[in-house]
Amino acid sequence: MSKKKTNALRLLDQLGMSYELLTYDYDPEHQSLEKVAGENQLDPGQIFKTLVCKGDKTGPIVAVLPANKHLNLKRLAQNSGNKKAAMVPMKALQGLTGYIRGGCSPLGMKKKLPTYIAFEAKQVAKMFVNAGQRGFLFGISPEQLIVAAEAEWADVAEAMPT
Repeated sequence: MSKKKTNALRLLDQLGMSYELLTYDYDPEHQSLEKVAGENQLDPGQIFKTLVCKGDKTGPIVAVLPANKHLNLKRLAQNSGNKKAAMVPMKALQGLTGYIRGGCSPLGMKKKLPTYIAFEAKQVAKMFVNAGQRGFLFGISPEQLIVAAEAEWADVAEAMPT
């Protein structure tokens, strides 16, 4: 795995923000949050996923939420000034963000998209999000990520369906 600077890390460097880098073996067939957390001595609640959606009024929007939670599309729509929101089709992800599935970071996308970070991030001192490459995360304080991503806090996460 290359440790080259991704757009996300270059942005953090430009902003003068410190971060921790973390790598893991990406397996598209078996993405295990517990395995990644365990191998890196992290609480699973510290690892956050970046989901790209599309609002019916605003167009593309980004949600950052704990990897062990489910995205509530209705609440994301409400928080972002939309009536409805849906996940962006996988084939549109790279053209829209410059990132591929499993390597999507809330920072350094092709175009700045409205970003909403789940309130759950406030409960951790350091959150880990994708650094723009599969198997590559960076850890940062939630407050710094809000600034770097020009994001807003939002109630968008819910328990995983059983």
